[in-house]
Amino acid sequence: MRITRAVAMVALTASAAAALLAVPATAVAQVTPAAGATPPDDTPSIKVGATLYADYTYQQTPQATDTDGNLYKPSSFNVSRSYINITGNVSHMVAFRITPDVARETGTGSSLNGSYTFRIKYAFAQVNLDDWMRNGSWARIGIQQTPWLDFAEGIYRYRFQGTMFVEREGYFASSDAGASFHYNLPSNYGDIHVGVFNGENYNKAEVNDQKALMVRGTVRPFATMAPVLRGLRASVFYDADHYVMNAERTRVIGNLTFEHRYVNAGFEYLDTKDQASATKPAPANADIEGKGYSIWATPKSPTGWEALLRYDRLRPNTALDSQVRNRTILGVAYWFPHQGNVSSALLLDYDGQTFDHIATPANKKIAVHALISF
Repeated sequence: MRITRAVAMVALTASAAAALLAVPATAVAQVTPAAGATPPDDTPSIKVGATLYADYTYQQTPQATDTDGNLYKPSSFNVSRSYINITGNVSHMVAFRITPDVARETGTGSSLNGSYTFRIKYAFAQVNLDDWMRNGSWARIGIQQTPWLDFAEGIYRYRFQGTMFVEREGYFASSDAGASFHYNLPSNYGDIHVGVFNGENYNKAEVNDQKALMVRGTVRPFATMAPVLRGLRASVFYDADHYVMNAERTRVIGNLTFEHRYVNAGFEYLDTKDQASATKPAPANADIEGKGYSIWATPKSPTGWEALLRYDRLRPNTALDSQVRNRTILGVAYWFPHQGNVSSALLLDYDGQTFDHIATPANKKIAVHALISF
């Protein structure tokens, strides 16, 4: 009897096991594995874009003289700048940009004077450091944006009217050959951009062993507060360079900007020191200090209309207090509706430069400017 029961129990156990094995996998309870991190996209990519600055400019003063001795007011159609932007990624860590710049040759004595010439504006490799640092941190080498102008123009937006204060006065350009590092502060509180550059600007070759150390630091003091305050930024820029050994070429900029839906505005203070030689007799070895400022605002409407208001004032040599350069820019612009990173605009403006106690006539122009960027 006991043997019969034992045999029955074994048979029942075997039958239950067989039934369990026959149950479909979807009917058996499972534990969902933890989701892993999304792998970075290492697919190589390349994009091509373009930037065009075109204008018609009428010069009210000073008048010019033609070959027959007739006085006239110069006017011309111009393409002041045209870029072809080639950007891409080799992987999620390695990126690049190549931007040829087509500009008019203005060098005197050159057989190409007045012609449009092809040159490199940007050509750099970039290593993205997002895997180790905050997003937006990177290192670059090559011909690239200097830490100040590209940053400032992104807020100002009217480079197609003309260059910004420090570049228009000839103190330095928007790009140069070198190596730089960029780091974003936490919670959008600002960023730091530091680099070592040739110091001769992108359109000139290095002439000696002196290098320019450029540093820009920017803070957003109210980055996590009310939206109206988040657009306030304070920046300091320092450029330490030398014409030759022990002959300084420095630029210091203090800047305050504000960005809002209805207005962008900025104030920029400039301090410069230039000493062409450390060993030649005076006046060649004079250490010339310049000071100036630029204040601007671009009131905006929701329909695309904007105003451009700007005033620059510079004393190129503080030892000559009476010599001052003044520039006033007034304009009305329309920014066409667009999607993504495309920009297009038309600007009608007055650009007038006057000089205090300098034997230079006033320069006054009226122009229509066009921008296309994609």
